[in-house]
Amino acid sequence: MAMTGPSRETLRQLRTWRREAARYDTVMAKTERGMLAGTREWLGARAVGRVLEVAVGTGRTLPYYRDVASLTAIDLTPEMLAVARSRAEHAGIEVELSEADAEALPFPDARFDTVVCALALCSIPHPDAAVAEMRRVLVPGGTLLLADHIGSTWPPVYALQWLMERWSVPVRGEHLTRRHLSRVEATGFRVVERERLKAGMVERIRAIRP
Repeated sequence: MAMTGPSRETLRQLRTWRREAARYDTVMAKTERGMLAGTREWLGARAVGRVLEVAVGTGRTLPYYRDVASLTAIDLTPEMLAVARSRAEHAGIEVELSEADAEALPFPDARFDTVVCALALCSIPHPDAAVAEMRRVLVPGGTLLLADHIGSTWPPVYALQWLMERWSVPVRGEHLTRRHLSRVEATGFRVVERERLKAGMVERIRAIRP
């Protein structure tokens, strides 16, 4: 079978995040104190066993993992991984970091007990493929943890998000109105915990692979 390279959309994401890696932590700090307050803690408290974080970015969730047997993380962007590696080394966190595409994870089936993905399905070009890959690498009974900004439940806010997408999608590949619950369920997960916060713009999902 012929091998295919990254899609045009994936290459756009790579260019975008290479540009933003150096300032990402500064930009996100205020957002995480406000709209996303408590989200990293929520993820870390539920991750157990052999953990994979997909699209780890600059590694902002790494310090919150507690009860883990091993920690692996991937990202598309080498510049993001460089920041994550520095953060892990400074904090004494043992993690295996590597470049990889969320839509084609370089791991065997049933490799991990927990898969985490934070603030990434909004910009991964083909989120259905990414969620399917997360399911594939989970053991039966394993846990998927997702946290992301999504389309608001308040119509005026949703309308504003839709308008902002006229710029954010073609320029940055960032979707503001995506909602992930239905794709998680369609991929065969059993959702056991779900929270929607901040006018429905933030969603946290814990789901089990049967």
